[in-house]
Amino acid sequence: MSDGNLPADVIALARRVVEANAKIGRTVTLAESCTGGLVAAALTEIPGSSAVLERGFVTYSNEAKVETLGVATDIIETFGAVSIACAWAMAQGALAHSKADVAVAVSGVAGPSGGTDLKPVGTVVFARAIKGEDCKQEGDMQRFGDLGRAEIRRQAALVALELLLP
Repeated sequence: MSDGNLPADVIALARRVVEANAKIGRTVTLAESCTGGLVAAALTEIPGSSAVLERGFVTYSNEAKVETLGVATDIIETFGAVSIACAWAMAQGALAHSKADVAVAVSGVAGPSGGTDLKPVGTVVFARAIKGEDCKQEGDMQRFGDLGRAEIRRQAALVALELLLP
């Protein structure tokens, strides 16, 4: 069962994110690649989300990551777009280009193609940056497996939403 077009578990977690952040007066921003705005869409399903979601960036191409978020091309060339280094740079860029208190970035290989031996389909990286905490790098790589494009994106959205909880 779902609200609108989004899975019920994603909407339920988005509701928790909006309520918890609104309670403490914290705003969030997103830098999404493989989720294509799914996390921002989930948040905006929730009444009151305008008090929490400051803005979202969908930077699907490498060029968009560089131009919109200021990700250094050498990070993408050295580590790839699906790397904790790139996700961290995306989160930092989203924070720098917004007025939000916290940024979460997500980049990955949703498939069905595009995977490699080192980064197979289902590999997704996440990072969180908090305003005023420049030294504290939070990043993670998840390997969901080749669950199908929609399920990989759903799993990635759930992880990103968890990272937005205070």
